[in-house]
Amino acid sequence: MTLAGPPTRRRTKLVCTLGPATDGRIDELVAAGMDVARINFSHGTPASQVAAAQAVRHAAAGVDDSVAIMIDLSGPKIRLGDLAGGSVELETGRPFVLRVSGPGGTTGDVTGAHVSYGRLAVDVQVGDPILLADGAAELRVVAIDDDVRTEVVRGGTIRARAGVAIPTARSSAPALTAKDRLDIPRALGLGADYIAQSFVRGPDDIRVLRGVLGQDGPPIIAKIETRPAVDAFDGILEVADGVMIARGDLGVELAYEHVPIVQKQLVRRALDRGVPTIVATQMLESMTSAPRPTRAEASDVANAVFDGADAIMLSGETAIGAYPILAAEAAARIASLCESEGAAYLPAGMSRSPATDTGALAYAAVALTATRPDIAAICCYTRTGRTALILSSLRPRVPILAYSPDTDVVARLSLVHGVISRSCATLTGPADRMEELGRIVDEALLVPASATVVLIASTATPGSGPTMIGIHRVPATQ
Repeated sequence: MTLAGPPTRRRTKLVCTLGPATDGRIDELVAAGMDVARINFSHGTPASQVAAAQAVRHAAAGVDDSVAIMIDLSGPKIRLGDLAGGSVELETGRPFVLRVSGPGGTTGDVTGAHVSYGRLAVDVQVGDPILLADGAAELRVVAIDDDVRTEVVRGGTIRARAGVAIPTARSSAPALTAKDRLDIPRALGLGADYIAQSFVRGPDDIRVLRGVLGQDGPPIIAKIETRPAVDAFDGILEVADGVMIARGDLGVELAYEHVPIVQKQLVRRALDRGVPTIVATQMLESMTSAPRPTRAEASDVANAVFDGADAIMLSGETAIGAYPILAAEAAARIASLCESEGAAYLPAGMSRSPATDTGALAYAAVALTATRPDIAAICCYTRTGRTALILSSLRPRVPILAYSPDTDVVARLSLVHGVISRSCATLTGPADRMEELGRIVDEALLVPASATVVLIASTATPGSGPTMIGIHRVPATQ
C-alpha cells in the first residue's frame, strides 16, 4: 500500500481561537487544519471553556491526530465593559470617556464606556495614546479626573469587551494578576498543553508564573506585546518555552511602521535559539465579516511563513467571525502554497545545533537530508520532545515524525514547525531501540512505501543508553 506521505503536509502550524463562532464546529476546524486550539480566558464562561476543551479532545481523537490546547491567561489586559447593542461606531474628533468611577455594570455608548482597570486614571497621562480593539479606534487622553477623558483621533467600530491598550510604561499592574492566579487551577484542570502569559515585560514575569505552575507544569508561551518585552527578548528566550509576537498591543508601544521589522527580528532570534514562535493578531482580519481575505492579508500570512514562524494564529476570525472554517482553510492554504512554491524564501534554521550528543546527531540527520534526495522524513523517538525541537529549529527540507510514550509531549509538539507527533510504547534497551523505532515507522503508514528515512532514537532518561542515528527503508508493501 503506497500512501501520500508527509512531504506534502503543511509544516507551519495553525492556532485557532475558539469562541461563539466555533461552538459545535470544532470537528470542522480540525479538518480545516487547526493544530492548536486557543481558549482565551478573557472571554467566555468556565462552562463554555470546559465544553470547548472537551470538544477539542474529542475531535482530535476522532481523526487520530494531535491537537494541542493553549490557555491564554487574561493578564493585566484592560477591557471595555458592555456597550449598547453590543458595538458602537466612534467618530473622529468626538469625545469619549473611559469611566473608572461608578458601577462597573453601566452600559456604554458612543459617549463613553466603563473600563475594567481601576487605576487607569492614575497610570495614564494627558497626551497618551490609547488604542481600542487592537487599533480599530485610537484615542488621545485630553483630561483626567475620576475618569479618563479622551478625544477620538481615529474612529472605528468597537465591540463590547474590546481591549484597551495603554503604553506599558504607564501600567502599574503585575503581569500575573489575581484573576490569573485563580484561573490557573482551572487551566490545569482542562489539561492545558500550553499556558500563554499576557503582557510579559521581562524574564522575571515568566519565572513568577513558572513558580505557580511548578517545574512539571505545562510550557509557557510568552506573549510579546510590550516594548519592555522587545527590549528584554533575549532574556525571555532563556526562560520561555515559546513566544507569541502579538502585534495588536505591540502596535501601541511601537510606531506601526516598525512592527514588521520587529516581527522579523524577533522570529529570527527565536529561531536561532530553537524557541518556537507564533505570529498573531489580524492575520486575516477582514474574514471576520467576509468570506475571502484581502491580498494584503494573504501577503501577511505568507510573510510570517517566510520569516520562519512555527505557527500563525487566528483570533477574532475564528472566535467571533462569520466564516471561521473558511478563515482556517485560507490560512492553511496560504501557508501550504508558500512552503511548496516558495521554498527558496524559507529560512535555513539554526546555523548550528546545541553542543550535546542529541544536538550533534540532529545536525547530522538534517545534513543527510540535504545530500540525499531519496530521504523522505526524519523519524525520532523522544521522551521529552527535546529531540524534535532541535530537529525543527534546524528546519530540514523533510518533515519530522516524532514518536513519544508521553501523551503530553505528543500534544505539545503539535505547535512545533514541521513535526508530526504520535504516541508510541516506551522503547526498550539501546540494542533494540533502532529496530523498534523502524517497526513503529513501518506500521504508522505515515511515509510512502519504499521510502528512505533517517532514524534518531533519543531519551532523556539517565543511564538508558546513547542517542543513536541510522538509515531505514520502509518496506515496499505495507
